[in-house]
Amino acid sequence: MSISNHRHSHVGHPHAGHAHHGHDHHDHHHDHHGHSHGGLGHGHAPASFGRAFAIGIALNIVFVATEAGYGFYANSTALLADAGHNLSDVLGLIVAWVAVALGKRLPTARYTYGLGASSILAALVNAMLLLVAIGAIAWEAVHRFYEPAPVEGVTVMIVAGIGIFVNGITAWLFASGSKHDLNIRGAYLHMMADAAVSAGVVIAGLLIIYTGWSWVDPAVSLVIVVVIFIGTWGLLKGSVALSLQAVPSGVDAAAVRAFLAGLPGVSALHDMHIWPISTSQTALTAHLVMPEHQGSADAFLDKVQDELLRRFGIDHATLQIETGEMACRLAPDHVI
Repeated sequence: MSISNHRHSHVGHPHAGHAHHGHDHHDHHHDHHGHSHGGLGHGHAPASFGRAFAIGIALNIVFVATEAGYGFYANSTALLADAGHNLSDVLGLIVAWVAVALGKRLPTARYTYGLGASSILAALVNAMLLLVAIGAIAWEAVHRFYEPAPVEGVTVMIVAGIGIFVNGITAWLFASGSKHDLNIRGAYLHMMADAAVSAGVVIAGLLIIYTGWSWVDPAVSLVIVVVIFIGTWGLLKGSVALSLQAVPSGVDAAAVRAFLAGLPGVSALHDMHIWPISTSQTALTAHLVMPEHQGSADAFLDKVQDELLRRFGIDHATLQIETGEMACRLAPDHVI
């Protein structure tokens, strides 16, 4: 912060309760303007997801037990592989549910943003669980190529058919929240992938019935591995990026900079940062140099806040207005 005559205005802080006081060498005035996190799906996940998680976890636990039992009975690697993957999804759903619950906790003196970032960790944990699961599936499938065993094709088809229904219903429960929340999207993609994988197992059962080729079973398992890995890779990249506070994929940083720099009265823009508070909330800070700014700062900031939310889904913005009389020490782009 430079030693100059600044007017600091903070926009969209959902937990701002007290005005900050200026330092001895500054003539500061701070304005806080809160707002609700509505629109564009960028608010907190709705409470109804608690029911979705409960139903999804219960359905999948029952199905995992059923699928594993029949997998041993039918001597099907594909069924056992799918059961193992579904078990990892149960753990993933539990992790995601815990993260949603933690995200609703109020901020504290130590965790001033609350615990919303736990949803980012949950997405990362889910990706890691899936990688472990596909490693185990691939290992067992390769082993079965060298030691093939007869498979009960009809049993495989029936159990996998049930899996299509269970996973399809569970995915549907999360569909509404999958567009703007990586944590919920992780749960949704897992369930959709499981439904597709179960469909693949049904196809394997048909081929085994009509051809008697036992190698089809481990071959389908390897296809399952590829399908899961493709979905997991995107989840892993996204969760790692958010963990490193990268600009969320749905936000165009260049467009945000152009918008702020083009505001009436803004002669320069610096120290702009955009980062995720959680998998569904985005924060921004920026310094706006406005030498000739006049009128109500509150009205100006309120309009900017609304536009940042409407155009870019940024629901937590903090803007600092400077007169430009003295250089800000945070002006160079390389200074953090």
